Amino acid sequence: MFRVIYQWQVPTENMTEFHATWQITTDEIHRSVDGALGSFMLQSTDQPDKVLTIAKWRSREDWLNFWDNSNPEKMQRMRELAKRISVETFDEVEDRTR
Repeated sequence: MFRVIYQWQVPTENMTEFHATWQITTDEIHRSVDGALGSFMLQSTDQPDKVLTIAKWRSREDWLNFWDNSNPEKMQRMRELAKRISVETFDEVEDRTR
């Protein structure tokens, strides 16, 4: 498995809409993009405008096919609501969550 961590700066006034947009976007990507396995969202307790969205992919190749130009159309509305600060990729070594 392969994980991608996106860090966002989301203005407080956009947080509710960003969350709803992320839900729709994640579901659409999972439904329509080969290898996409979903995502989860974390919001910092110390910096409420700091959000991480962590996507799970079957492989790096699947994600690269989606990522292509680093501004996938499916993520456009999220980028309108928040500033994407960073994107980091990780090979999943082991997942022991239950």
